Amino acid sequence: MNNEGLTWKDPEKLARHVGNTLRNIRNERGLNLQELADKTSVSTLTLGKIERGEANPSLTIIWKIANGLSIPISALLVEKQEVQVSRRNEGSKVISANESLTLEPMFTSSGYGSLETHRAFLKPDSEYRAEAHQPGVTEFVTVMEGKVQVKVEGEVFELSQYDSIKFHADKEHSYINMESTEAVLHFVMIYTGRAD
Repeated sequence: MNNEGLTWKDPEKLARHVGNTLRNIRNERGLNLQELADKTSVSTLTLGKIERGEANPSLTIIWKIANGLSIPISALLVEKQEVQVSRRNEGSKVISANESLTLEPMFTSSGYGSLETHRAFLKPDSEYRAEAHQPGVTEFVTVMEGKVQVKVEGEVFELSQYDSIKFHADKEHSYINMESTEAVLHFVMIYTGRAD
């Protein structure tokens, strides 16, 4: 597996988990691979490889699949357990295509108003551009370390350590680390709408 995409202590195990989870969701919804491809704008070849645990999808691909299915990305990445502890570097990771951002999914809850949390690490002097998420997603971001600019539809907000921002994530947005040290971010995403 290459540097971009999913990583875990056992990357093959994580790839199998994501593949099985995606296949189960697809089957529960009665979708074939072509219908899933149409919903997600991800090719049937790539989706088939993901389902078989042969692909290592980037953060962009994971977002496209989650947005197309109107599910939190952690629904694909996080194993369900009654009590969970999330420790840095021990769970799954998703790396952006340009390798500027490493996202570690932490926790998720399902149902109306489902919620997911992530910790993220933004490399020095870098930018991560996020595509618009599905309608009904509100994103809360807190800078835990460093100083970051958050751009939402062209408007720039500068955040220092422990500053937070809330916005509707169905708009283009990006995170810019203009410092020479890594920035650590904490994301909370709440899903209140479903776009079918």
